[in-house]
Amino acid sequence: MKTTWMYGLTIIFVPGMIIINTAAFSQDRSINSLGMEMVRIEPGIYERGSDVSNEILFFDERPVHTVNITQPFYMSSTPVTNAQYEKFDPGHKKYRGEWGFSKEDDEAVLFVNWEEAAAFTEWLSEKEGETYRLATEAEWEYAARAGTTTEFFTGDELPEAFHRHQVDETRPVPVPLHVGQTPANLWGLHDMHGLVEEWTLDWYGPYVEGFQIDPVGYKDGDSKVTRGGSHNTALRYLRSANRMGTLAENKHWLIGFRVVKGEMPENQPLTERKPPVWSQNVSPDSYDWSKQPDPEIPHFAGPVSYINMPEEAPYNNFMSHCPALTILDNGDLLAVWHAMNSERGRELAIVGARLRAGEKEWDTASEFFRIPGRNLHGPDLFTDSDGTLYHFNGLSASAEIHHILGMVMRKSTDNGATWSKAQLIGPEHHSRHQVIDGAFKTSDGAIIVTADSNPGGTALHISRDDGETWTDPGGTIKGIHAGVVELDDGRLMAIGRGQNIDGRSPMSISSDMGKTWAYTASPFPPTGSGQRPVLIRLNEGPILYASFTDDRNEPREKGLKFKDENGNEYRGYGLFTALSYDEGETWPVRKLVTPADGEEYFARHIGGPTAPFKATYDNAEYQGYLAASQAPDGIIHLISSRLHYKFNLRWLESSLPMKGYE
Repeated sequence: MKTTWMYGLTIIFVPGMIIINTAAFSQDRSINSLGMEMVRIEPGIYERGSDVSNEILFFDERPVHTVNITQPFYMSSTPVTNAQYEKFDPGHKKYRGEWGFSKEDDEAVLFVNWEEAAAFTEWLSEKEGETYRLATEAEWEYAARAGTTTEFFTGDELPEAFHRHQVDETRPVPVPLHVGQTPANLWGLHDMHGLVEEWTLDWYGPYVEGFQIDPVGYKDGDSKVTRGGSHNTALRYLRSANRMGTLAENKHWLIGFRVVKGEMPENQPLTERKPPVWSQNVSPDSYDWSKQPDPEIPHFAGPVSYINMPEEAPYNNFMSHCPALTILDNGDLLAVWHAMNSERGRELAIVGARLRAGEKEWDTASEFFRIPGRNLHGPDLFTDSDGTLYHFNGLSASAEIHHILGMVMRKSTDNGATWSKAQLIGPEHHSRHQVIDGAFKTSDGAIIVTADSNPGGTALHISRDDGETWTDPGGTIKGIHAGVVELDDGRLMAIGRGQNIDGRSPMSISSDMGKTWAYTASPFPPTGSGQRPVLIRLNEGPILYASFTDDRNEPREKGLKFKDENGNEYRGYGLFTALSYDEGETWPVRKLVTPADGEEYFARHIGGPTAPFKATYDNAEYQGYLAASQAPDGIIHLISSRLHYKFNLRWLESSLPMKGYE
C-alpha cells in the first residue's frame, strides 16, 4: 500500500483500487438562483475505463488509463429539471409528457439536444456571473465514481432503488423521473446511474493510452458523449465506465443533462485518429471506363468474399448483415454492412471495405460509421452522377430497431476518403426510418431513399435539392426491404418481402411519387426470412430483379424452372435473377446466379453461423441480404451477406454454361 498527498487529498493506492480519503469529500455546497444545489468536487486521480469481461460490447472503454483531475469544480447534485430548464426556454413545455415521460416540474428535463444544453449553460453563466458548462467526459466519470473502482459507485451491483425499467425494448415504458430520489454517492451527487443519460462536453473518440491530465476529448466528431445510462436501458449500460453518445442535434426521451460550475481545463483537445482502411490511399481521379469489356461477350466472375476482418478488430466475431454497395467515381467499389453481436443490440455499428479499381481482392474491413451505444439500422450508399457519394443510415435512440429510429445522412466528394459531419435528415424517432439499400435518382433529379415502415411495409423519403431537405410522401409499399425503380412513364414500381399476395411477393405501383400505392401479385416466389431482394434499372434499359427461389430454411423445397444451354427446362434452387424489357409487365429471362463449378462456398447471415452451399448448375446461394450496382462498363456487381458476384447483361441473357467468362 502506498499513500501520497495530492492537491489537498489523501490518495491511498491499494492493488485494484484507488481510495480518496473520505474526508476529502467536501460538504462545500451552494444554491444558485434556479435552486440548483452545486456540490464541490475536489481534485484527484482515478482509473478511467474498464476491462469488463464482455469485450465485444464494451471495447471502447479500453485501454484503462490513469487520469489526474487537477482543479476543483462544482457539479449540480441532480440533473436539470423541467422547471429549471424552462426558465431559459419556456417553449420547452410542449415536450412535457412526450412519449409519456417527464410531466412534472421536478422531473429531469428531456428532449434537449447538446446544442440546447450548451446554450443553457451560457445563459446560466450570464445570469449567475460565473462560468457554467457541461462536464468533460473525464470529469463526469471521476465524479460518478466518487473514489470507487467497481462497476457502480454502489459496488458491482446496482440496488433496486436505482432501477427504472432497466430493459432495452422497442417502445419505452413511461416511468417517473423525479430527480434526487436515489441515494447520493460520496460527493453528494444523485442519479448518476440511470434516471437520464447526461450530455458531456466532449466529442466522442477512442481512448488513448497513458497517464492523462484533465483530458478534454476530441476536437470534432459525429457524436457528443453521453454518460450514466437511463431509464429503459439495460443495467450494464449504467456502469460508471460505460460510454454512449449521439449526434449533437439529436433529442429524445432518454437524454437530459446536469451542469458544472468551473473554468474549462486548459488542455487542448485530441486531433489525431487512426484512419480506417477504407479511407486510406484513395485515388482522387475519375476512372477511365472506356476500357470496358465487350458487352456482347458474357462475363461472370465470383463469388468471392468481400468481408475480411482482421483478427484484432473489435468486430471480428460479430455477425454481418444488411449490406449496401455503390460504385465510386474513381472506379472503386465500396460496401458497408451491419456488424453486431445482436441485431437488436446497442453495439450494432457499420463496417466497410473497399475493392479498389483493378484489384481482385477486397481490402481488410474496418469501422465505417458508429454512434456509441446506438443501434444503427441500417445503411445505404448512393453515388450521384457528379461523383457525390451519399451515406444514409437509421439511428436508434437506444437498442432495438423499428419504432425508435431517426435518419442520418453524410456526404463525400472525394470517393469516400472523408465525409461531412453526420446530420439528422429525419430527426423524429419513429417507425419509418429503418433505411434499406437501394437509393437512386429519378429522371427529374429527385433522390429517393427507401426505409422499412414497421410493421410490414416500406416508406420513401424524397429530396429534390440534393439532400438539403427531405419529405416522406406518406404512402406505404407492401412488404419490407422493398426494391424500387422508376418506370419510363414516371411511375414507381416496388417489390417487397412479406405481405404476400396469392402466395407471391407483392408488387406495388405508385403514380404520385409514393403518396399512394396499388398492389398486385408479382410473378416471383415469396422472399423469406434472412433474405432481401434487389430491384434496379440497368444502364442498357431492362429492369433487373434478384431474389431466392425458396425460403432459406427450405432451400430446395420448390425452386423455379430455368433453361439450360440446350434450351431444356430444369428446376433450379437459390439465388436467381429475372429481366423485364417492358417495365415490369413480363419477366421473360430468368437465371440462377452460380458459377456451377461444384465448389463449396460459404454464405453468412444473421440468425445462424456461416453456412456452406455447393454451387452447381441447379443450386445457388440460398440466403442473404442482396445489394447491387452496375458500373458504367456494364458490369453488374451483386453482393449477398458475404459474397460478391459480378456479371453483365449478356451473361444474364445467355443460356451458356456459367463459368469461364471473366
